[in-house]
Amino acid sequence: MTSSLARRACAVALLLTSTLAPAVAAAAPPDGGGRPSERAAQARLLGEKIVPYKLEFQGTTVGGFSGVDRNRCTGEYVFISDDRSYLQPARFYTAKLDVDAAGVHSVDFTGTHPFLQEDGSVYPSPSAADGKAVDPEEIRVDPRSCHYWWAQEGDRPKAVGAGPVIQPSVQFAGPTGAHLGQFRLPSNYEVTMEERGPRRNQAIEAITFGAQGRIVTSAVEGPLIQDGPVPDLEHGALVRVTRQTRGGRVLGQFAYPLEKIFAESDPTSPWAPDTGVPSLLAFPDDPDRYLVLERTWVAGSGYKIRLYDATTRGATDVQAMDSLAGRPVVAMRKKLVADFHTLGLSTVDNTEGMTWGPDLPTGERSLILVSDDNFADDAVTQIVALAVR
Repeated sequence: MTSSLARRACAVALLLTSTLAPAVAAAAPPDGGGRPSERAAQARLLGEKIVPYKLEFQGTTVGGFSGVDRNRCTGEYVFISDDRSYLQPARFYTAKLDVDAAGVHSVDFTGTHPFLQEDGSVYPSPSAADGKAVDPEEIRVDPRSCHYWWAQEGDRPKAVGAGPVIQPSVQFAGPTGAHLGQFRLPSNYEVTMEERGPRRNQAIEAITFGAQGRIVTSAVEGPLIQDGPVPDLEHGALVRVTRQTRGGRVLGQFAYPLEKIFAESDPTSPWAPDTGVPSLLAFPDDPDRYLVLERTWVAGSGYKIRLYDATTRGATDVQAMDSLAGRPVVAMRKKLVADFHTLGLSTVDNTEGMTWGPDLPTGERSLILVSDDNFADDAVTQIVALAVR
């Protein structure tokens, strides 16, 4: 979740070249970085819909949508709010979307439920959490059971003694939020107070099902501390993407090349650039191929949202590498699918979630994306529909 003080601004020039810092140098792919499939995906805008700011629904404040998925059992969509129980208990929403080749016609919320802890209680606000604070970021519908798998980033305190370490997690929930269990994440996703593991606010935000639900793929939002620095104006970074069985066995871990920062930050701003991978989505017919969303915010220049077609095919399995710094790994190949500034949207905001929608008569498939307004009046909850070929 990015700062609610972020201001949207005019578009800046697209930078397509990803240059990695020497500390995380990646060997060039065997094909020189070509597209990850015979024909990389292409996207065009179908339409968009803006949800009213701080819409009241069933006693809750609608907003903070950082993930979305489609429930095949009901035909509805589920949205996760990243409210950390500040406004109301951490929760999700269900909704009916009227989306077709002509655009997004309506968004009608049908329900909301809080996520429950093992003892059946809701998550408390951070001020009263006593080590049980929650930071919901992503939600997926299990293609087998239609139960929910939801991810939270956890928390790395700013300093030793400044608060408890809260581990990232992927939990299972029933249709009304009841706790059903927890998924086992890779050991290097663990937050520590040492110089290793996920950075603060850059842990797990992205999960997806592949191979008809047999494979669970996740990504940390930014580079692990031991893997090198975050992107800057000159260099990108490597983000770990992990494929696992439903039982948690790691099948492979790969390095995804995150783009460098697209513009200089306003020197008067106290906020550093914020960039990472908030969502990834498996292609239904290729277990090695993913849509990857990159979201970047720069003070004075606003958001840059880009969508890539990426593959693990041919990439180095890095699960046994304690650090990627200075290691010659072959990163995942990727190809630009869409730069949101070229789509004709009313605004480009903090897009964080995506899911496949229904097939279209054109042979394309719809893709539904949602932005996180951070409950700020200068941001929007924007639901976007693209046609992907």
